Amino acid sequence: MGEAIGQMLPAAVGVAISPFPIVAVVLMLATPRARTNGPAFLAGWLAGLALLGAILLTVSNHLDPTSSSGPATWVTVVKLLAGLALVYLAFRQWQGRPRGGAAPEEPRWMASVDGFTPVKTASTGAVLSTVNPKNFLLALAGVEAIAGAGISVGEEAIAWLVFILIGSLGVIAPLAVYFALGARSQQILEDLKGWMIQNSAVIMTVLLFVIGVKLVGDAISGFST
Repeated sequence: MGEAIGQMLPAAVGVAISPFPIVAVVLMLATPRARTNGPAFLAGWLAGLALLGAILLTVSNHLDPTSSSGPATWVTVVKLLAGLALVYLAFRQWQGRPRGGAAPEEPRWMASVDGFTPVKTASTGAVLSTVNPKNFLLALAGVEAIAGAGISVGEEAIAWLVFILIGSLGVIAPLAVYFALGARSQQILEDLKGWMIQNSAVIMTVLLFVIGVKLVGDAISGFST
């Protein structure tokens, strides 16, 4: 199980430091319903990752992810395709970065978070943790690292729980700051939001490229064994 956790760790860290979920939870914490919407966002985020992992691991295990010599060929193929997709997204992210000091454009829904109910907030957290293409590919990479390790179903569940905990640190940290510092946290969180928005393109470009290249390299090594 230790090998599985080590292999999926980069993908989990990638999920944790994705800018938009961090910005989203900070925005939730600046609304009048912060004390309910902040935890609701986290609950939706955790539920989304748990459901996504359960589905992907179930499909992987049904297809038999291991062979006598290591991960099955289809796992290596998925790893290669996921790696190439992440490299492509990194390229697109870099191409779409703001130029000439222009402010990055925020998604439209972020302007309406003041009116979000806890249910809508939880739904937003679930969507950002699952349907978002970058998060989905990173989660897929994590699942294939776990499934290809040839461990038991129980150990897979524990490894995915570790993935969820690590992948949720970016959302948990602003909540911890808010509840620990109260009103004093507002400036800290505002500065964090501004920095993440301003540097989101660079963060995601580097993140997606590094993880994508690693997956491609792992796939090439898998094909050569």
